[in-house]
Amino acid sequence: MAGTAGTPGTPRVLRAMNDRAALDLLLEHGPLSRTRIGKLTGLSKPTASQLLARLEAAGLVLATGTTEGRPGPGAQLYEVNPAAAYAAGLDVTPGRILAAVADITGRTVGRYELPTPGRHTGTPVVQQVTDALDGAVKAAGLDRGDIHRLVIGTPGAFDPTTGRLRYASHLPGWHSPTLLDELAAALPMPFEYENDVNLAAVAEQRLGAARGHEDFVLLWNQEGLGAALVLGGRLHRGWTGGAGEVGFLPVPGTPLVRQVTKANSGGYQELAGSQALPVLARELGIEEIPSGPYDEVAAALVARAAAEDDGPHRRLLQTYATRLATGLAALVSVLDPELLVLSGACLTSGGEPLRALVQAELEELAASRPRLVVGDVREHPVLRGALESALTTTRDEVFDTSR
Repeated sequence: MAGTAGTPGTPRVLRAMNDRAALDLLLEHGPLSRTRIGKLTGLSKPTASQLLARLEAAGLVLATGTTEGRPGPGAQLYEVNPAAAYAAGLDVTPGRILAAVADITGRTVGRYELPTPGRHTGTPVVQQVTDALDGAVKAAGLDRGDIHRLVIGTPGAFDPTTGRLRYASHLPGWHSPTLLDELAAALPMPFEYENDVNLAAVAEQRLGAARGHEDFVLLWNQEGLGAALVLGGRLHRGWTGGAGEVGFLPVPGTPLVRQVTKANSGGYQELAGSQALPVLARELGIEEIPSGPYDEVAAALVARAAAEDDGPHRRLLQTYATRLATGLAALVSVLDPELLVLSGACLTSGGEPLRALVQAELEELAASRPRLVVGDVREHPVLRGALESALTTTRDEVFDTSR
């Protein structure tokens, strides 16, 4: 009898595996008929019918419409129930907190932007987070208790050994060692935190240019210069969460910076960060430099340079490409990734002209030659990555029918 103790659970586990396979197919393909689900999963029609009835009773799928364009009556179509669960994401920068809510299919149903109070306003970070979240929840027509999970993206990283935010001194109010405990007490749902560039990589891996790739590096250049490392299909965060903080990377062409965390700077940031581009433009004789935040100015300069065939703007793009390749060559020599993804407005605004120049430079500076691509997720990639990260865990929990 002891040898059969696990047998009664086997059919339930198999049903749960089939259920999840069907739900994943519905997420990928949209509405499907019973026959189509059966063919894609390899299940018989009776088993597929039982599966769909089970999922419909559990509130995980809905019957929606019928097939058209074929002789005879249309077949019933099924889709994932969007209201089965909701997840939320936050993208935190020094200037604002952008919050969004997505249903379990991944569709954004509410968004809200909260200007981040300055250093001296006294608004607690916990209140900023809950205000931003509540704004997105209200825009979605939901209550805070409807959110299954939240992922918060910030510059830097929370050190798992101390609970403090590191590598982000420019984010005032976020460095208290008790902040995570305070957030846990204030939020009714489980939450996770993640580095913003890592979340941009999640977005590209799930939805964009890195789909199907297990080893890639994403280089981000917007308000700051950073990288995300995906090795064996998983984010590599490092011992203190600082893997990818390449802004501090010493590189040729800039002075060697000591006490980099106090200076909040480093060689690669000074060489190729967005604040370096207006300075470089002036050095090359470009007089028409737009005004505004330095990351927006840099993106505008790169976009203009990518549209020119010669002159000082073209020299700006060529010099910028060489500077980017200088740091990337160091990463490539250590990690030997399959793919490099350029992300953030200061890189994506250069499009194919910048990509081609960086690729050519990198082929001369690095021994291995990974393919270089421009990121596909252009609209709020950090926020999209936060939602995708929250949705992954939410689906694993909500779609588990074995319990």
